[in-house]
Amino acid sequence: MEYRRLGASGLSVPALSFGAGTFGGSGPLFGAWGNTDAREARRLVDICLEAGISMFDTADVYSDGASEEVLGQAIRGRRDAVLISTKSGLPTGDGPNDAGTSRARLVRSVETALRRLGTDYIDLFQLHAFDAATPVEEVVATLDDLVRDGKIRYLGVSNFAGWQLMKSLAAADRDHRRRYVAHQVYYSLIGRDYEWELLPLGLDQGVGAVVWSPLGWGRLTGKIRRDTPPPRTSRLHATAAQAPPVDDEHLFRVVDVLEELSRETGRAVPQIAVNWLLRRPTVATVIIGARNEAQLRQNIDAAGWSLTPEQAARLDTASTRTAPYPYFPYQRQEGFARLNPSPVANTA
Repeated sequence: MEYRRLGASGLSVPALSFGAGTFGGSGPLFGAWGNTDAREARRLVDICLEAGISMFDTADVYSDGASEEVLGQAIRGRRDAVLISTKSGLPTGDGPNDAGTSRARLVRSVETALRRLGTDYIDLFQLHAFDAATPVEEVVATLDDLVRDGKIRYLGVSNFAGWQLMKSLAAADRDHRRRYVAHQVYYSLIGRDYEWELLPLGLDQGVGAVVWSPLGWGRLTGKIRRDTPPPRTSRLHATAAQAPPVDDEHLFRVVDVLEELSRETGRAVPQIAVNWLLRRPTVATVIIGARNEAQLRQNIDAAGWSLTPEQAARLDTASTRTAPYPYFPYQRQEGFARLNPSPVANTA
């Protein structure tokens, strides 16, 4: 397994990470993802470690903390062999301090995560969402204290807008606090909005992408095709309302090319979709998930090989969409493009 630096930090992470959202799954959303128990989770962790996948991602909101608990049981006795990534910030209750990233919430969230995971430190702690009600100075100061206390080693965010991330980084720099080195983002062949602002920001500021839902919320598994309804087992039946939006024609245009490349390469459609992402600038690690051993082994095989430049270019063409203002002039007009060359051009 290839290892890459996480943003501008000194931490090396595997090109593929494992998403533990299926661990202990319950409720309408996470139950549809999967409900892996501790015994099954330990087997999946075994397979990951054998393949060189040592980073495991979870969050306090996943099945009300059950994901963290199951992951903690699955890694018991081998803490030094793994990297743990978890998140907090989304609501976990109805109380006034059960949501957001205030000092009170963050300190409590980290202490609770450490207990659930059965560890005394978190390798990568990420804010699950931007909290507009809490000053960024309070947030970065609290996280800096938690790093100094040895409870967190590296910091990141998830689902931030460009201005939110940049404001937070500026506050950290001004006050000499630890910076965010990771941004957990949605990025896929059918969801390339990340490239318009967040990717250039990541390049400029040394923030690596930790990619979630690389298969477009299950739409790029190879089971979704033109004029064919999703299979009965697809999680889209239960979770489509929470899925990143994409219109059908754009989806099927990408799927058509993925199926062509699958026939050419002998690789499965999801392997090709993930392999394309591994070639993109700023991408430090792509989070893969699996309900069972067969799915996991197939997803692991997305790494260790490369699409040809011509094949990657076909996927680029099929998946490109016109950017919204103010980005489209830089994408379409020569004068703008000369001033700001695209960071994703010629990456194949």
